[in-house]
Amino acid sequence: MCKKFCTFASFFLIMSAICAISTPYGSGGIAVIRVSGEESITIVDKLFHGRCALREAKAGSVHFGRIERNGEVLDEVLCSVFHAPHSFTGENTVEIACHGSLYIQQEMLRWLIDAGCKAAEPGEFTRRAFLNGRMDLTQAEAVADLIASQSKAEKDLALSQLRGSVSSELANLRERLLHFTSLIELELDFADHEELEFADRSELKDLAGEIEHKLQNLLASFRTGNAIRNGIPVAIIGAPNVGKSTLLNALLGEQRAIVSDIQGTTRDTIEDTLVIDGILFRLIDTAGIRETSDSLENMGIERSRKAAEEAYVVISVSDKDHPELILDHSRCKSLISVFNKVDLCSVSEQSERSVLCQRSGLIPLSAKNGEIEPLQRELVRIAKQTMDTSAVMLSNARHYEAISRAHDAICRVQNGLHDNLSGELLSMDLQDCLSALGEVTGQITNQEVLSNIFSKFCIGK
Repeated sequence: MCKKFCTFASFFLIMSAICAISTPYGSGGIAVIRVSGEESITIVDKLFHGRCALREAKAGSVHFGRIERNGEVLDEVLCSVFHAPHSFTGENTVEIACHGSLYIQQEMLRWLIDAGCKAAEPGEFTRRAFLNGRMDLTQAEAVADLIASQSKAEKDLALSQLRGSVSSELANLRERLLHFTSLIELELDFADHEELEFADRSELKDLAGEIEHKLQNLLASFRTGNAIRNGIPVAIIGAPNVGKSTLLNALLGEQRAIVSDIQGTTRDTIEDTLVIDGILFRLIDTAGIRETSDSLENMGIERSRKAAEEAYVVISVSDKDHPELILDHSRCKSLISVFNKVDLCSVSEQSERSVLCQRSGLIPLSAKNGEIEPLQRELVRIAKQTMDTSAVMLSNARHYEAISRAHDAICRVQNGLHDNLSGELLSMDLQDCLSALGEVTGQITNQEVLSNIFSKFCIGK
């Protein structure tokens, strides 16, 4: 069904050329207009005047000339020519680099549309690349993630998925599972001969166990992948007035949170993002944790505890007036304990505190004076230690949902093998697993899903 849909859609997409501005909106030194489709080179050639016609140009060549019609010159440009199937979309493509005037960009689009193009829809270039077999759906989604990446770690993860890390893993599992599914289907064709068994049940049991294990690992990777994509959650926890909001402001380099000597000033969580050494962190300042009869403040304290439970890293802040740790290390995924306000300690107290910090693993700092480099280094160390962007990792909620269904299906296969269920029932669960895996890579999909995915892309991509 998917192949028929893709072939049908591709036929009509290739028949029409599309155009869009691929560089960010606004004035700049240059802008790039992308044109793709079977007639794209011919259409641009109607407007291009250079030493040679673009329709005679070699693939991968760049040509200087003018965009001109009826004697009016719009701009001097560079045209890069790509022949199908060796282009991003798999179609004939021309990329026009012109001067970055907004007027020139808009006029260029208008002239191209008058010459026979239609304006591209959001994500239509990448959609054509998918439909023409240049990439699968996970790679297409990775293109959007790569464009939206805000940190080196997020970029590396998107690039890994664009190169096919997730799709290759799933394709291998799906191919092996499909082999056994075909053998069981063959058994059903010979239902009158119950003694025939084409699919070795012991081999299928081993394969189902291997697939279940790999799918479980992929599901477990989603928390890390999602943290890389949206920012590693870091909760700042401590008693009132230990300097949590001051520490947040120091990390961000701006006055993001209100700082006051009045206890209970922060009554709700405050979030902001920060990039350190190419890693995106999502910092969460929380209400001070203490015993209080104030119902409103208690709501904030409860949110503080919840933030600590959900965070990837917890920074537990103490000072000389509140030396106790609010949270136990065993309850946190990664705990960083800091002793704040060392600037308020006398010379002798600082010396004693330094020895104590070394023994207990506390990081001494002064958030007020911006002396937080040891904390920044520890955040980066934990992130790099636990987050390997080269590993096969999920970061997309759609992938997580589909693989969860595939995992449930393969678990049913395992249970069915244990209970000696018939081949017909096993086949249904195997088909469910295959279908769910196929949805991730786009081998099984529908127009509604595709429209939803590509509508979130920028128009020029």
